[in-house]
Amino acid sequence: MAKVLIAYHSETGNTEKLAKGVEQGVRSVEGITCIVKKIADITLDDLLYADGIIVGSPTYFGIMSTAVKKVFDMSDKVYGKLTGKVGAAFTTASGAGCGHETTNMSINTAMLIAGMVIQGSTTEPCFGPFAVGEPGEEQIKHAQAMGKKTAELTRKLFD
Repeated sequence: MAKVLIAYHSETGNTEKLAKGVEQGVRSVEGITCIVKKIADITLDDLLYADGIIVGSPTYFGIMSTAVKKVFDMSDKVYGKLTGKVGAAFTTASGAGCGHETTNMSINTAMLIAGMVIQGSTTEPCFGPFAVGEPGEEQIKHAQAMGKKTAELTRKLFD
């Protein structure tokens, strides 16, 4: 069974709410084991165990939070062992124009440098779902869709 890890950092609860939407999408796909963890609880074993890794972060000055960056920095100990895993990103921001797209791109960039395959979208936000403030119904739908697409790609590559 293919395994998808959803790892997120949330200070206000907004990123966690979006993570729950991602989780719903992942769990809607048969043949997938879904693991959801706060970023502070992520270990190298979690990264190695997962076939797909979806990371969520609040937007901090247009990039991922320090807590999320710490996990990517930690992954240098297993550099090359994430190659071929499926990746995707999502974010929340406090206001419009605060850098939600660049935050998702900073996560996607770290994944690409690790050799991961990124799940993009032609119908939802291209670089990954985002919410400005508390996620509403539309943002949750985008998160669900991305979770489902990422789980389907993971199952296709690892089942």
